[in-house]
Amino acid sequence: MSVLTIVIIALSVVAIGFAVVWLREMPKLGGFVMPSIGHVGIGLLTDFLDTLGIGSFAPTTSLFKFFKLVPDERIPGTLNVGHTLPTVAEALIYTTVIGVDPLTMVALIVASVAGAWLGAGLVARWPRRYVQIGMGGALAVAAVLFVMTNLKLFPGGGTALGLSGTLLVIGIVINFCLGALMTVGIGLYAPCLILISMLGMNPRAAFPIMMGSCAFLMPIASTRFVKFNAYDLKAALGLTLGGIPGVLIAAFIVKSLPLTYVRWLVVIVVVYAAFSMLRSAMLERAKGAAEAPAAS
Repeated sequence: MSVLTIVIIALSVVAIGFAVVWLREMPKLGGFVMPSIGHVGIGLLTDFLDTLGIGSFAPTTSLFKFFKLVPDERIPGTLNVGHTLPTVAEALIYTTVIGVDPLTMVALIVASVAGAWLGAGLVARWPRRYVQIGMGGALAVAAVLFVMTNLKLFPGGGTALGLSGTLLVIGIVINFCLGALMTVGIGLYAPCLILISMLGMNPRAAFPIMMGSCAFLMPIASTRFVKFNAYDLKAALGLTLGGIPGVLIAAFIVKSLPLTYVRWLVVIVVVYAAFSMLRSAMLERAKGAAEAPAAS
């Protein structure tokens, strides 16, 4: 049995395990609720773009914030829970397409999962203002990465399909950090692509690594968000129900699009959402300062 086959089997088991936990926890929130067309539409759009390489976290956060669909403090959990199964579908489709050194792929995936497990436990307990600051910063980072992509400012990368020695250790440490940051709302795709390229690997090798990392870490992180009830059930169900068809349409029907103009549009939306999120954090702080004297 090949390493790739083991990875696919393990991913399937992890995804099924998450689905079982999610279904078991739903009755505590009143059971299955029918998501709105808006929630499903956001899932369809963002996971469609995610499959084509845009990413889903920043656009989803921006739309949630713009339309006020999810409370700020529940957005990180909703992103992770709602996009988990669509991301698993992406990984199952794409991990067999591009060859990469099995040891490198497994090591970086395990590191990201460990980071996500730690990060989810912390973020799920954060107060609203901390989440607003974290997500405002995450959106700002995402906007910068989109601009860098369009201006072709990423490192070109090399030809290697694997890492060893010191470079492998560096990759493990950084992907651990990226896994933790993903629970705040910083998507892993673009940072992972930069990491792979800077370490001298072929940028195409980033696709199975970043998709595999997300597909493994998101069920692990999402299980903690579900356990802590730190997400919006209705919105998460909408992302899942719309996201899986979005992935299939992008992977098997559309396959590719000229994404430069789409990224510029996303930059505008994401910058607005970052400003709005940080402004909300400032207002939250001012509100807390005003209430403190009254309480005393």
